[in-house]
Amino acid sequence: MHSPVRDYLTEVLDSLADDDGGAVADYIPELAAADPDRCAIALTTVDGRTYSVGDDEVEFSIQSISKPFAYAAALADRGFEAVSATVGVEPSGEAFNELSLEGDTCRPRNPMINAGAIATHGLLVGADATEEARVDRARSFFSTLAGRELRIGEEVYRSEIDSADRNLAIAHMLRNYGIITATPHEIVDGYTRQCSVLVTARDLAMMGACLSNGGIHPTTHERVVDRRVARQVMSVMAGCGMYDGAGEWLTTVGIPAKSGVAGGLLGTLPGQCGIAVFSPRLDEHGNSVRGVAAFRRLSNDMNMHLVDAEPYGTTVLRDVVVAEDTTTFQIQGVIQFSGAEYILDALDSDDTDSPTVVFDVSGVSHFSDVGRRMVLEGMRRVRLDGRRVVLIDPDDALPDPDLGDGTYPDTAV
Repeated sequence: MHSPVRDYLTEVLDSLADDDGGAVADYIPELAAADPDRCAIALTTVDGRTYSVGDDEVEFSIQSISKPFAYAAALADRGFEAVSATVGVEPSGEAFNELSLEGDTCRPRNPMINAGAIATHGLLVGADATEEARVDRARSFFSTLAGRELRIGEEVYRSEIDSADRNLAIAHMLRNYGIITATPHEIVDGYTRQCSVLVTARDLAMMGACLSNGGIHPTTHERVVDRRVARQVMSVMAGCGMYDGAGEWLTTVGIPAKSGVAGGLLGTLPGQCGIAVFSPRLDEHGNSVRGVAAFRRLSNDMNMHLVDAEPYGTTVLRDVVVAEDTTTFQIQGVIQFSGAEYILDALDSDDTDSPTVVFDVSGVSHFSDVGRRMVLEGMRRVRLDGRRVVLIDPDDALPDPDLGDGTYPDTAV
Protein backbone atom coordinates (compact mmCIF):
# COMPACT_ATOMS: atom_id res chain seq x y z
CA MET A 1 0.00 0.00 0.00
CA HIS A 2 1.19 3.51 -0.80
CA SER A 3 1.23 5.53 2.42
CA PRO A 4 -1.01 8.63 2.25
CA VAL A 5 1.29 10.64 4.53
CA ARG A 6 3.49 11.92 1.73
CA ASP A 7 0.39 12.67 -0.37
CA TYR A 8 -0.97 14.75 2.49
CA LEU A 9 2.31 16.69 2.82
CA THR A 10 2.20 17.31 -0.94
CA GLU A 11 -1.30 18.71 -0.61
CA VAL A 12 -0.15 21.02 2.20
CA LEU A 13 2.84 22.12 0.13
CA ASP A 14 0.63 22.84 -2.88
CA SER A 15 -1.70 24.93 -0.73
CA LEU A 16 1.22 27.24 0.11
CA ALA A 17 2.25 27.91 -3.48
CA ASP A 18 0.38 31.21 -3.84
CA ASP A 19 1.44 32.59 -0.46
CA ASP A 20 4.13 35.14 -1.33
CA GLY A 21 3.91 37.18 1.85
CA GLY A 22 6.98 38.27 3.77
CA ALA A 23 10.51 38.85 2.51
CA VAL A 24 13.88 37.14 2.67
CA ALA A 25 16.34 38.32 5.34
CA ASP A 26 18.16 41.24 3.74
CA TYR A 27 20.60 42.21 6.50
CA ILE A 28 22.86 39.28 5.57
CA PRO A 29 23.84 39.51 1.88
CA GLU A 30 24.07 35.74 1.34
CA LEU A 31 20.55 35.24 2.74
CA ALA A 32 19.22 38.17 0.71
CA ALA A 33 20.21 36.24 -2.43
CA ALA A 34 18.11 33.19 -1.50
CA ASP A 35 15.45 31.94 -3.92
CA PRO A 36 12.22 33.05 -2.18
CA ASP A 37 10.12 30.39 -3.90
CA ARG A 38 11.94 27.40 -2.42
CA CYS A 39 9.72 25.31 -0.17
CA ALA A 40 9.99 21.92 1.51
CA ILE A 41 8.24 19.96 4.24
CA ALA A 42 9.73 16.95 6.04
CA LEU A 43 8.44 14.77 8.86
CA THR A 44 10.38 12.05 10.67
CA THR A 45 8.62 9.73 13.12
CA VAL A 46 10.27 8.48 16.29
CA ASP A 47 10.34 5.08 14.57
CA GLY A 48 12.67 6.50 11.91
CA ARG A 49 10.36 6.89 8.91
CA THR A 50 10.88 10.13 6.96
CA TYR A 51 8.34 11.66 4.60
CA SER A 52 9.37 14.74 2.64
CA VAL A 53 8.18 16.82 -0.29
CA GLY A 54 9.31 19.82 -2.28
CA ASP A 55 12.86 21.15 -2.15
CA ASP A 56 13.78 18.68 0.56
CA GLU A 57 17.38 18.19 -0.57
CA VAL A 58 18.22 21.90 -0.87
CA GLU A 59 20.78 22.98 1.73
CA PHE A 60 20.38 26.20 3.71
CA SER A 61 22.08 27.55 6.81
CA ILE A 62 20.67 26.35 10.10
CA GLN A 63 20.92 29.80 11.71
CA SER A 64 18.96 30.09 14.99
CA ILE A 65 17.65 26.54 14.72
CA SER A 66 21.14 25.65 15.95
CA LYS A 67 20.27 27.17 19.34
CA PRO A 68 18.28 24.30 20.89
CA PHE A 69 20.85 21.74 19.74
CA ALA A 70 23.79 23.78 21.02
CA TYR A 71 21.88 24.14 24.30
CA ALA A 72 21.54 20.34 24.43
CA ALA A 73 25.27 19.94 23.80
CA ALA A 74 26.11 22.48 26.51
CA LEU A 75 23.89 20.67 29.02
CA ALA A 76 25.65 17.42 28.14
CA ASP A 77 29.13 18.99 28.32
CA ARG A 78 28.79 21.15 31.41
CA GLY A 79 25.76 19.90 33.33
CA PHE A 80 22.51 21.57 34.30
CA GLU A 81 23.92 23.60 37.18
CA ALA A 82 26.69 25.26 35.18
CA VAL A 83 24.42 26.04 32.24
CA SER A 84 21.71 27.41 34.53
CA ALA A 85 24.26 29.73 36.14
CA THR A 86 24.96 31.22 32.71
CA VAL A 87 21.59 31.37 30.95
CA GLY A 88 17.98 31.33 32.16
CA VAL A 89 14.86 29.70 30.75
CA GLU A 90 12.26 32.49 30.92
CA PRO A 91 10.58 33.95 27.81
CA SER A 92 11.90 37.41 27.01
CA GLY A 93 8.87 38.73 25.11
CA GLU A 94 11.36 40.58 22.92
CA ALA A 95 12.91 40.22 19.49
CA PHE A 96 15.65 37.62 18.95
CA ASN A 97 18.49 40.17 18.81
CA GLU A 98 17.63 42.21 21.91
CA LEU A 99 20.06 42.38 24.81
CA SER A 100 17.64 40.75 27.23
CA LEU A 101 19.27 40.15 30.62
CA GLU A 102 17.87 39.38 34.05
CA GLY A 103 18.11 42.32 36.41
CA ASP A 104 19.64 40.50 39.36
CA THR A 105 21.90 37.88 37.75
CA CYS A 106 22.59 39.56 34.38
CA ARG A 107 22.07 36.15 32.75
CA PRO A 108 20.48 36.17 29.31
CA ARG A 109 16.83 35.26 29.81
CA ASN A 110 16.91 32.10 27.69
CA PRO A 111 19.14 30.24 25.20
CA MET A 112 16.85 30.86 22.21
CA ILE A 113 17.59 34.58 21.88
CA ASN A 114 20.95 35.71 20.54
CA ALA A 115 22.33 36.82 23.92
CA GLY A 116 21.56 33.41 25.42
CA ALA A 117 22.79 31.51 22.39
CA ILE A 118 26.10 33.38 22.37
CA ALA A 119 26.56 32.57 26.06
CA THR A 120 25.57 28.95 25.43
CA HIS A 121 28.10 28.59 22.61
CA GLY A 122 30.77 29.73 25.06
CA LEU A 123 29.90 26.78 27.33
CA LEU A 124 30.56 24.07 24.73
CA VAL A 125 33.22 21.42 25.49
CA GLY A 126 34.71 23.00 28.63
CA ALA A 127 35.89 26.16 30.36
CA ASP A 128 39.24 26.23 28.55
CA ALA A 129 38.04 25.08 25.12
CA THR A 130 39.37 26.73 22.01
CA GLU A 131 37.14 28.32 19.40
CA GLU A 132 37.96 25.47 17.01
CA ALA A 133 36.94 22.87 19.61
CA ARG A 134 33.62 24.60 20.29
CA VAL A 135 32.79 24.90 16.60
CA ASP A 136 33.72 21.28 15.91
CA ARG A 137 31.62 20.15 18.88
CA ALA A 138 28.57 21.93 17.46
CA ARG A 139 29.08 20.72 13.89
CA SER A 140 29.84 17.11 14.83
CA PHE A 141 26.93 16.94 17.30
CA PHE A 142 24.53 18.31 14.69
CA SER A 143 25.90 15.71 12.26
CA THR A 144 25.24 12.88 14.72
CA LEU A 145 21.65 14.01 15.13
CA ALA A 146 21.11 14.43 11.38
CA GLY A 147 22.65 11.05 10.60
CA ARG A 148 25.09 12.45 8.06
CA GLU A 149 28.20 14.61 7.99
CA LEU A 150 27.26 18.28 7.89
CA ARG A 151 29.51 21.13 6.80
CA ILE A 152 29.82 24.84 7.45
CA GLY A 153 28.75 27.13 4.61
CA GLU A 154 31.79 29.36 4.32
CA GLU A 155 30.03 31.86 2.06
CA VAL A 156 27.23 32.27 4.59
CA TYR A 157 29.74 32.58 7.42
CA ARG A 158 31.76 35.31 5.67
CA SER A 159 28.63 37.20 4.73
CA GLU A 160 27.25 37.01 8.26
CA ILE A 161 30.42 37.79 10.18
CA ASP A 162 30.80 41.01 8.20
CA SER A 163 27.47 42.20 9.61
CA ALA A 164 27.87 40.84 13.16
CA ASP A 165 28.17 44.21 14.90
CA ARG A 166 25.07 43.76 17.05
CA ASN A 167 26.12 40.27 18.18
CA LEU A 168 29.57 41.65 19.00
CA ALA A 169 27.97 44.38 21.07
CA ILE A 170 25.92 41.74 22.92
CA ALA A 171 29.04 39.64 23.50
CA HIS A 172 30.98 42.62 24.87
CA MET A 173 28.14 43.31 27.30
CA LEU A 174 28.08 39.65 28.36
CA ARG A 175 31.85 39.77 28.92
CA ASN A 176 31.41 42.96 30.95
CA TYR A 177 29.01 41.13 33.29
CA GLY A 178 31.20 38.03 33.51
CA ILE A 179 28.73 35.79 31.67
CA ILE A 180 31.34 34.78 29.09
CA THR A 181 35.06 34.55 29.71
CA ALA A 182 36.50 34.17 26.21
CA THR A 183 37.03 37.23 24.05
CA PRO A 184 33.83 38.55 22.40
CA HIS A 185 35.30 38.28 18.90
CA GLU A 186 36.24 34.63 19.47
CA ILE A 187 32.79 33.70 20.81
CA VAL A 188 30.88 35.55 18.07
CA ASP A 189 33.09 34.09 15.36
CA GLY A 190 32.43 30.57 16.65
CA TYR A 191 28.73 31.23 17.13
CA THR A 192 28.47 32.54 13.57
CA ARG A 193 30.11 29.38 12.25
CA GLN A 194 27.65 27.32 14.30
CA CYS A 195 24.77 29.19 12.65
CA SER A 196 26.32 28.65 9.21
CA VAL A 197 26.11 24.85 9.30
CA LEU A 198 24.22 23.71 6.19
CA VAL A 199 21.19 21.44 6.55
CA THR A 200 18.18 20.27 4.57
CA ALA A 201 14.58 20.01 5.71
CA ARG A 202 15.11 16.25 5.97
CA ASP A 203 18.11 16.81 8.27
CA LEU A 204 16.13 19.08 10.57
CA ALA A 205 13.21 16.66 10.77
CA MET A 206 15.59 13.88 11.82
CA MET A 207 17.35 16.12 14.35
CA GLY A 208 14.00 17.10 15.82
CA ALA A 209 12.89 13.47 15.98
CA CYS A 210 15.93 12.70 18.15
CA LEU A 211 14.56 15.11 20.75
CA SER A 212 11.00 13.87 20.29
CA ASN A 213 12.21 10.32 20.88
CA GLY A 214 13.62 11.21 24.28
CA GLY A 215 17.19 11.42 22.99
CA ILE A 216 17.24 8.10 21.10
CA HIS A 217 18.20 8.40 17.42
CA PRO A 218 15.24 7.13 15.37
CA THR A 219 17.32 5.13 12.88
CA THR A 220 20.50 4.10 14.73
CA HIS A 221 18.60 3.56 18.00
CA GLU A 222 21.60 4.94 19.88
CA ARG A 223 21.19 7.37 22.75
CA VAL A 224 22.53 10.67 21.47
CA VAL A 225 20.93 12.93 24.09
CA ASP A 226 20.07 12.22 27.71
CA ARG A 227 16.31 11.97 28.23
CA ARG A 228 16.37 14.79 30.78
CA VAL A 229 18.29 17.00 28.35
CA ALA A 230 15.77 16.31 25.57
CA ARG A 231 12.92 17.24 27.90
CA GLN A 232 14.66 20.44 29.00
CA VAL A 233 15.37 21.55 25.43
CA MET A 234 11.83 20.92 24.18
CA SER A 235 10.41 22.69 27.23
CA VAL A 236 12.48 25.80 26.52
CA MET A 237 11.54 25.61 22.83
CA ALA A 238 7.87 25.56 23.82
CA GLY A 239 8.17 28.69 25.94
CA CYS A 240 10.85 30.67 24.13
CA GLY A 241 11.53 29.24 20.69
CA MET A 242 9.38 31.65 18.71
CA TYR A 243 10.66 34.81 20.42
CA ASP A 244 8.10 37.57 20.95
CA GLY A 245 5.49 35.46 19.15
CA ALA A 246 5.99 32.45 21.47
CA GLY A 247 2.72 32.85 23.37
CA GLU A 248 0.53 33.04 20.29
CA TRP A 249 2.43 30.13 18.73
CA LEU A 250 1.98 27.91 21.77
CA THR A 251 -1.75 28.61 22.00
CA THR A 252 -2.57 28.32 18.29
CA VAL A 253 -0.06 25.70 17.06
CA GLY A 254 1.07 24.04 20.27
CA ILE A 255 4.23 22.38 18.93
CA PRO A 256 7.63 23.20 20.54
CA ALA A 257 9.44 25.00 17.74
CA LYS A 258 12.44 27.02 16.64
CA SER A 259 12.86 29.21 13.59
CA GLY A 260 15.85 30.45 11.62
CA VAL A 261 16.25 33.52 9.41
CA ALA A 262 17.34 31.40 6.42
CA GLY A 263 13.72 30.19 6.31
CA GLY A 264 13.90 26.98 8.32
CA LEU A 265 11.28 26.13 10.93
CA LEU A 266 11.66 23.12 13.23
CA GLY A 267 9.00 21.47 15.39
CA THR A 268 9.36 18.65 17.91
CA LEU A 269 6.26 16.77 19.03
CA PRO A 270 7.24 14.62 22.04
CA GLY A 271 6.82 10.92 21.48
CA GLN A 272 5.65 11.39 17.89
CA CYS A 273 7.84 13.16 15.34
CA GLY A 274 10.14 15.92 14.24
CA ILE A 275 8.81 18.33 11.61
CA ALA A 276 10.69 20.80 9.42
CA VAL A 277 9.63 23.36 6.86
CA PHE A 278 11.93 25.42 4.65
CA SER A 279 10.73 28.60 2.92
CA PRO A 280 12.90 31.76 2.94
CA ARG A 281 10.28 34.53 3.12
CA LEU A 282 9.99 35.76 6.72
CA ASP A 283 7.31 37.59 8.72
CA GLU A 284 7.88 40.52 11.10
CA HIS A 285 9.05 38.14 13.85
CA GLY A 286 11.71 36.56 11.63
CA ASN A 287 9.73 33.34 11.11
CA SER A 288 9.05 31.66 7.77
CA VAL A 289 5.63 32.78 6.49
CA ARG A 290 4.91 29.53 4.69
CA GLY A 291 6.48 27.59 7.53
CA VAL A 292 4.08 29.08 10.06
CA ALA A 293 1.14 28.39 7.73
CA ALA A 294 2.23 24.78 7.25
CA PHE A 295 2.56 24.20 10.99
CA ARG A 296 -0.87 25.69 11.65
CA ARG A 297 -2.31 23.35 9.05
CA LEU A 298 -0.56 20.28 10.49
CA SER A 299 -1.61 21.16 14.02
CA ASN A 300 -5.25 21.57 13.06
CA ASP A 301 -5.54 18.70 10.58
CA MET A 302 -3.53 16.12 12.49
CA ASN A 303 -4.45 17.05 16.07
CA MET A 304 -0.81 17.79 16.87
CA HIS A 305 -1.35 20.49 19.50
CA LEU A 306 0.74 19.56 22.52
CA VAL A 307 -2.04 20.07 25.08
CA ASP A 308 -4.89 18.76 22.93
CA ALA A 309 -4.36 15.37 24.51
CA GLU A 310 -6.32 12.22 23.88
CA PRO A 311 -7.21 10.11 26.95
CA TYR A 312 -4.57 7.43 27.47
CA GLY A 313 -5.96 5.40 30.32
CA THR A 314 -9.26 3.89 29.25
CA THR A 315 -7.95 2.26 26.08
CA VAL A 316 -5.11 0.20 27.58
CA LEU A 317 -7.26 -2.61 29.01
CA ARG A 318 -8.65 -4.44 25.98
CA ASP A 319 -10.54 -7.03 28.00
CA VAL A 320 -10.74 -8.93 31.28
CA VAL A 321 -11.43 -12.60 30.64
CA VAL A 322 -12.58 -14.92 33.45
CA ALA A 323 -12.32 -18.65 32.73
CA GLU A 324 -12.52 -21.36 35.39
CA ASP A 325 -9.82 -20.53 37.95
CA THR A 326 -8.02 -17.81 35.94
CA THR A 327 -8.62 -14.09 35.39
CA THR A 328 -6.71 -12.62 32.43
CA PHE A 329 -6.06 -8.90 32.02
CA GLN A 330 -5.39 -8.21 28.32
CA ILE A 331 -3.28 -5.04 28.15
CA GLN A 332 -2.49 -3.09 24.99
CA GLY A 333 -0.93 0.06 23.57
CA VAL A 334 1.49 2.44 25.28
CA ILE A 335 1.39 2.20 29.07
CA GLN A 336 2.05 5.57 30.68
CA PHE A 337 0.97 6.83 34.11
CA SER A 338 -2.73 7.21 33.36
CA GLY A 339 -2.93 3.82 31.63
CA ALA A 340 -1.09 2.08 34.45
CA GLU A 341 -3.40 3.78 36.97
CA TYR A 342 -6.40 2.44 35.04
CA ILE A 343 -4.95 -1.09 35.20
CA LEU A 344 -4.31 -0.78 38.93
CA ASP A 345 -7.87 0.41 39.48
CA ALA A 346 -9.15 -2.62 37.53
CA LEU A 347 -7.04 -4.90 39.75
CA ASP A 348 -8.40 -3.19 42.85
CA SER A 349 -11.95 -3.71 41.60
CA ASP A 350 -11.41 -7.37 40.68
CA ASP A 351 -13.75 -9.49 42.79
CA THR A 352 -13.36 -12.77 40.92
CA ASP A 353 -11.04 -14.30 43.56
CA SER A 354 -9.48 -16.47 40.84
CA PRO A 355 -6.40 -18.22 42.22
CA THR A 356 -4.44 -17.28 39.09
CA VAL A 357 -4.17 -13.80 37.57
CA VAL A 358 -2.67 -13.54 34.09
CA PHE A 359 -1.17 -10.32 32.73
CA ASP A 360 -1.20 -10.61 28.93
CA VAL A 361 0.99 -7.78 27.55
CA SER A 362 1.32 -9.22 24.05
CA GLY A 363 -0.56 -6.17 22.74
CA VAL A 364 1.69 -3.63 24.47
CA SER A 365 4.06 -1.64 22.27
CA HIS A 366 5.83 0.24 25.07
CA PHE A 367 5.92 0.73 28.82
CA SER A 368 7.08 4.11 30.05
CA ASP A 369 9.30 3.95 33.12
CA VAL A 370 6.49 4.92 35.47
CA GLY A 371 4.05 2.62 33.66
CA ARG A 372 6.45 -0.29 34.08
CA ARG A 373 6.98 0.36 37.77
CA MET A 374 3.27 0.73 38.49
CA VAL A 375 2.25 -2.47 36.68
CA LEU A 376 5.02 -4.50 38.35
CA GLU A 377 3.90 -3.15 41.72
CA GLY A 378 0.36 -4.22 40.88
CA MET A 379 1.63 -7.74 40.14
CA ARG A 380 3.51 -7.79 43.43
CA ARG A 381 0.43 -6.84 45.39
CA VAL A 382 -1.69 -9.46 43.63
CA ARG A 383 0.88 -12.04 44.70
CA LEU A 384 0.81 -10.70 48.26
CA ASP A 385 -2.92 -11.41 48.19
CA GLY A 386 -2.01 -15.08 47.81
CA ARG A 387 -2.77 -15.40 44.11
CA ARG A 388 -0.49 -16.83 41.40
CA VAL A 389 0.78 -14.22 38.93
CA VAL A 390 1.48 -15.22 35.32
CA LEU A 391 2.98 -12.99 32.61
CA ILE A 392 2.39 -13.49 28.88
CA ASP A 393 5.01 -11.37 27.07
CA PRO A 394 6.06 -12.87 23.72
CA ASP A 395 7.71 -9.66 22.48
CA ASP A 396 9.59 -8.87 25.69
CA ALA A 397 7.70 -5.61 26.23
CA LEU A 398 8.39 -5.94 29.96
CA PRO A 399 11.97 -7.27 30.17
CA ASP A 400 13.41 -8.36 33.52
CA PRO A 401 10.03 -8.17 35.33
CA ASP A 402 11.45 -8.13 38.86
CA LEU A 403 8.52 -7.46 41.18
CA GLY A 404 10.71 -5.33 43.40
CA ASP A 405 11.62 -8.03 45.88
CA GLY A 406 13.81 -10.23 43.72
CA THR A 407 10.95 -12.47 42.63
CA TYR A 408 9.41 -12.83 39.19
CA PRO A 409 5.99 -13.78 37.83
CA ASP A 410 5.49 -17.16 36.22
CA THR A 411 5.57 -17.03 32.44
CA ALA A 412 3.34 -18.53 29.79
CA VAL A 413 2.92 -18.29 26.05
